[in-house]
Amino acid sequence: MEPPLERIKLSQTAKDQLIKLKRLTKIEQWNILCRWAFCRSLAEVTPPTPIPIKLDSNVEITWRVFGGELSDILVLALRQRCHDDGLQTDKQTLAEQFNLHLHRGISYLAGDPNIKKIEDLIALGTKD
Repeated sequence: MEPPLERIKLSQTAKDQLIKLKRLTKIEQWNILCRWAFCRSLAEVTPPTPIPIKLDSNVEITWRVFGGELSDILVLALRQRCHDDGLQTDKQTLAEQFNLHLHRGISYLAGDPNIKKIEDLIALGTKD
């Protein structure tokens, strides 16, 4: 399935937040933390606020690395979320929504005072 974008870039703020999450959770790979963040945002009822995001960090991940074996599932989840939010599912809208969800999710995870170790992240992902 075609991804919404080939290369994922992050804002400097998101990079700094991921560094904090790496330190707390001991998860070293950006892509794994980004997957958690993307899914965290998708779990929110409200759509992300359509704000401009300055992609100004030196962190860049290919979609293939980001998605790994879950790549097609993540594309389908994004498409479904766009549909549920009343948005188009063209490539540009999918790319914009992906960036908004990714950055919102990173912000949520980094700002969650309950995440102090990897077990806290796992508990967040398994709660009802």
